[in-house]
Amino acid sequence: MGILQFHRRQTKDQEISPEFQPDSYSLSSEQSLPSVLSLTSKQPTTEKHQHFTTFKAHTSSISSLTLVGKHLLSASSDNEIRVLPRDSSPTDQNLIAHGESTVKTMLVSGDTLFTGHQDNKICVWKIDHDVDDVNNRKLIKSTHVATLPTLNDRVTKMFLAKNYVNIRRHKRCTWVHHVDAVSALAISRDGSFLYSGSWDRTFKVWRTSDFKCLESVWSAHDDAINAIVVSSDGYVYTGSADRKIKVWRKHAGEKKHQLVDTLEKHKSAVNALALSSDESVLYSGACDRAIIVWEKGSGGGDGPHMVVAGALRGHNMAVLCITVVGDLVVSGSADKTVRIWRRGIDGKKYSRVCVLEGHNGPVKCLAAGVDSCTGSDDSSGSSYLVYSGSLDCDVKVWKVWVPFL
Repeated sequence: MGILQFHRRQTKDQEISPEFQPDSYSLSSEQSLPSVLSLTSKQPTTEKHQHFTTFKAHTSSISSLTLVGKHLLSASSDNEIRVLPRDSSPTDQNLIAHGESTVKTMLVSGDTLFTGHQDNKICVWKIDHDVDDVNNRKLIKSTHVATLPTLNDRVTKMFLAKNYVNIRRHKRCTWVHHVDAVSALAISRDGSFLYSGSWDRTFKVWRTSDFKCLESVWSAHDDAINAIVVSSDGYVYTGSADRKIKVWRKHAGEKKHQLVDTLEKHKSAVNALALSSDESVLYSGACDRAIIVWEKGSGGGDGPHMVVAGALRGHNMAVLCITVVGDLVVSGSADKTVRIWRRGIDGKKYSRVCVLEGHNGPVKCLAAGVDSCTGSDDSSGSSYLVYSGSLDCDVKVWKVWVPFL
């Protein structure tokens, strides 16, 4: 497996990652997943949207975005992590961290930044807020704290044969190691546990107080894990290139996560997962161009944990990323667009809000938040800022206004 790259003169995206299947780049007039009910209503919307600004801080593909306070962190395939202002001019953009390999994913919990890398490692950074004495501006800096697995974890596991697993013929390593790119990270609600998903088909659980690896679910999938999310009640959802989404739970009194349910409806690699604000709905995006909406089952007995409610359609290439803000579902695609849907009051129907166009490459990552500059001034609607990172090396900022329902 190599690194996702986008070149303005020559595109090589298809060669690279389990997120990109050969058929995901072929335009098709056929409806994606025709057997799944479409949830999108045709009622017109009175939304407003505009391109706000473009950050050109990177010279390499954008791989991950995350919000921290009044700033946006952007990571790229040239190992860099930069801090960008959320809603000011694109002149204040500084390098805060530089890893040893491509940053695949990142998240912030409190004052700690976790980054997953192409070289199979997870880096931990302490975020410090400082003030520029010259310009009197708040700055963000970072200090490298640890690399997972830690030296202590590696040493304590190496002496017992039971701690080793076979990773390929004639090669073994201890179970605390990822042996392929760390592609996804998630954090428990209280910040006590970090979950990492990898192209090595495993997901691991780490204790954030001392960064110890507590558990490794080996062969969780039959192919690379591309996405992982965790609910506040402890359910872990993993999406994989094997077309499946699996639901895991560690029950009271047990030491390991057990498989609760397997969600099978996508026809190609699952690239993205996101939970609704109330966590009653799971959104999954895949190379089959569809976003499937999963709702919690009736519960109890042996019934399914999640059932298919329908699909959101519109992209004509692979769906690569999804984020949720309020009642908006935002998706980015290999078709170079960002699409936004709005969940209705009844939670059953969705309206198309807008399509954001302007990138020259696949949209690989997203972040979104309430526009604090106008959030309390408008009594007729809500304003949001949407951030999109692309393989064209740009981060674009969009303003989207939607009326109250």
